[in-house]
Amino acid sequence: MAQAASSKPRRPANYADIEALPEGIVGEIIDGELVTHPRPAPRHAESSTNLGAIIVGPFRFGINGPGGWIILDEPEIQFGPHTLVPDIAAWRTERLPVLPEKGPLQVTPDWACEVLSPSTAADDRRRKLRIYGEFRVGHVWLLDPIVRTLEIFRLHETTWLLAATHGGDDTVRAEPFDAIEIQLTQVWGESR
Repeated sequence: MAQAASSKPRRPANYADIEALPEGIVGEIIDGELVTHPRPAPRHAESSTNLGAIIVGPFRFGINGPGGWIILDEPEIQFGPHTLVPDIAAWRTERLPVLPEKGPLQVTPDWACEVLSPSTAADDRRRKLRIYGEFRVGHVWLLDPIVRTLEIFRLHETTWLLAATHGGDDTVRAEPFDAIEIQLTQVWGESR
């Protein structure tokens, strides 16, 4: 005789579940579910690091750019019941003038970038993009280092508009960081 499946509902994940994860595992809470994945693969990490290096000088420190932003790699951010970890996120300093001592951050970023990988792309596109829209993140970039594409999304009311798609060896001005040109070959690590 087969045993009946438990009808006891699973409890929604909470921040303690993230804190209990082993080192090297990234945890997020999406729609009440604990979603985990390992640290990024080298190509993923390189593209994320390179993009951050390109925008930090002009937008954080005002070196050949306007300054006025806080830019963080893999911050934990609370979006109501969700805890997300974008690959990079940025806040205008008037909205987040001082970083808190401990996370997760409670202020919605003005921009988030997800570096797509085969294991995260579905959640990044379907679930996380929806949450970013619900919580009014102004811009989201989806960067795919394998296919070598950059998609720029702008929030318009409650809908994401695809503002631009770039790829390969394009040189781009991508909002909200369109005060500078970004050579995508540098993001992919091809201009060594």
